[in-house]
Amino acid sequence: MKVSFIQLAPVLGDVQATIRRIDRLIHRCEITDILVLPELCNSGYNFDSYEQAWETSEEVESSTFVRYLKSKCRQFNLYIVAGFNERDNGHLYNSAILIGPKGYIGKYRKLHLFMNERDYFEPGNVGLPVFDIGLCKIGMLVCFDWIFPEVWRILALKGAEIICHPSNLILPGFAQKAVPIHALINRVYIVTANRIGTEGDLSFTGLSTIANPKGEILLQASQEEEEVGIKSIDITMARDKMITHRNDLFGDRRPGEYALLTEDIVKD
Repeated sequence: MKVSFIQLAPVLGDVQATIRRIDRLIHRCEITDILVLPELCNSGYNFDSYEQAWETSEEVESSTFVRYLKSKCRQFNLYIVAGFNERDNGHLYNSAILIGPKGYIGKYRKLHLFMNERDYFEPGNVGLPVFDIGLCKIGMLVCFDWIFPEVWRILALKGAEIICHPSNLILPGFAQKAVPIHALINRVYIVTANRIGTEGDLSFTGLSTIANPKGEILLQASQEEEEVGIKSIDITMARDKMITHRNDLFGDRRPGEYALLTEDIVKD
């Protein structure tokens, strides 16, 4: 099977302009099975106010952006994961949505909000779902989730074989270094689709990445250019959790020693 990303700059507050940018590139993905787009792809990222975040949000059921992605999934018989500024019952979430040839499948809402995101969005409340699409099992994380090893491990324990990671990364290459390590220590494939360009005082770092369960970078984009990355993968590699013939990644775990991971840390 083949996985891919589109690295581009969504247009802040103009979903139709963003759709036109995607449409210039997406025809190259008709040979892929899974495509990942950046974080908050329908709205842009660096909002001036809560009002702008609200005005650029959409409900999944009535979204222009989702309708466009559905049409492309049907046209090319592929699955798309995209970052999405989600409005739901008066609340905003920084979400990732999964769409396939038969339509909308499900979503993940970002658990770990970065910097000013907490001024607009509420933390995710749908847990860490894994979706079986037949070809493989997909988990989703969004951008700053990269720094929390617990969420990668939970998705892997739930059976995720590919973790799709829409991002708007601004820190200088940190996540792009960490992603292959998360792939290695969880024996999964990871597709990080980062954006490029600037919005206001923020500059985005590109370097969208596909990593395999050996921690190898199979493909990495440039820092500044629009790019489509496509790579063939062997999904069976993500189903083999043996590190040696006597060491099983999950079987050798000692959960009884990990209680501190679920405790709140009180700051002095």
